[in-house]
Amino acid sequence: MKKFVYLILAVVLMGVFAGCGSATPETNVEKAAETVVVEKEAEVTATSEPQESVTLTYLASQEWIRDAEMELAKQFEAETGIHIDFQIVPSDQYFNVLTTKLNTGEATDIFGGQSGKTDIKVLYDVEKNAVPLTNEEWVQRMDPLSVDQVSLNDEVYGLTIWDTTGGSWVIAYNKQIFADLGLSVPTTYEEFKAINQAILDAGITPIYEPVSDGWHHVLWFPEIGPDYEAANPGLAEALNANETKFADVPIMQEALQQLQEMYELGYFGEDALSNTFADTEKAMASGEYAMTVNRLALGEQVEAAYPEVSADTFGYFVMPLADNQIWNVNPAAPSKFIYSGSKNIDAAKAYFEFLTRPENLQYFLDNEPAFTMLSFEGLGVELSPEQQAFINTYTKQGTVYQTAVNYVNPQWMDIGQDLTAMFTDAASPEDVLKNIDQRRTDMAEAAEDPAWK
Repeated sequence: MKKFVYLILAVVLMGVFAGCGSATPETNVEKAAETVVVEKEAEVTATSEPQESVTLTYLASQEWIRDAEMELAKQFEAETGIHIDFQIVPSDQYFNVLTTKLNTGEATDIFGGQSGKTDIKVLYDVEKNAVPLTNEEWVQRMDPLSVDQVSLNDEVYGLTIWDTTGGSWVIAYNKQIFADLGLSVPTTYEEFKAINQAILDAGITPIYEPVSDGWHHVLWFPEIGPDYEAANPGLAEALNANETKFADVPIMQEALQQLQEMYELGYFGEDALSNTFADTEKAMASGEYAMTVNRLALGEQVEAAYPEVSADTFGYFVMPLADNQIWNVNPAAPSKFIYSGSKNIDAAKAYFEFLTRPENLQYFLDNEPAFTMLSFEGLGVELSPEQQAFINTYTKQGTVYQTAVNYVNPQWMDIGQDLTAMFTDAASPEDVLKNIDQRRTDMAEAAEDPAWK
């Protein structure tokens, strides 16, 4: 049952949004030589002779290539004869591999990268390494906020096909567990802490937190950037102007102290350090965990993998560290770039054109359980009652700090290492913030940012 809901424009008008999406960068490149790239072929049975013998190589991080795109790649090959050779790299190694390939002039025809003005300039140097796409027709149909995050100096360099609105990272919770224990959605950290304790006392692990991937547990900190901004109006601007530091912001220290407390009290369970993101659906379907940080489509993802568990088992609320009640949104997301040194630029552009045809975007949306919307206009969107309830509840929105603040997203994996050290008592919340500040300084000076001179 598909219902066309013209929601995307309404959400955009509600406020500025900014995401993670997914895994984010690790800037140490020395490990790249040890990395094994896993090739994931888009197998196809063509119905006619290929029109031309071209293979496009496409490097991407784990979780960035969805099954729907793999199927579209088969259709693209059947139509054009152009084969897509997907090369998938584990998320904790991806940016080492990509940086090495870009630095040595050996990048693939297409490479994936997290959008965001700092990232595309500092990490990928798109003005040197990527092909301008400003004049492509599909740019006019892509969400303007997402277009801005893949643009530098009035040139567009990337294609973002992602759920940048419904893709917000929030807490998904098992409604049946909450009902059985008489619990309600929290609005403060103390309420959240009490809920976690009640769930733990009932013999259920409160939160599935996959620390081992290196990126997921970082979400708890920068995703609630709108809360930091509400407590300190103009904070993001001051940080970008080098007028203050993360270590100088009390609410950031408060949020990290609470995150550390949650780990120490056992709310992430005994296996958090070894849990993996790939096992999220299995963990949540089991009923052994009550909550996890994920997107607004987690219910649909669980049902797709485990049909016996209905999508409406799960509801959603924002991460309430530091009493946050603001919807965290992000127009930055995993995006696609064409390598400037590619010998197949026209073929890569043709692939982008194919993916962005309205019927193919609709196919992508209809066949990707993790997404409820896409960063393109004119698509039919189906929302569940649980997703609509979240949107109705959290009417105030703000931009996540990995996008609002320069030099945060490029150090995502480093922050992940700091937080793991904090969980294991090898670092304090103050140490984490000071490390973030130092890395921001190093990156800003390397980029010759005027604010750091």
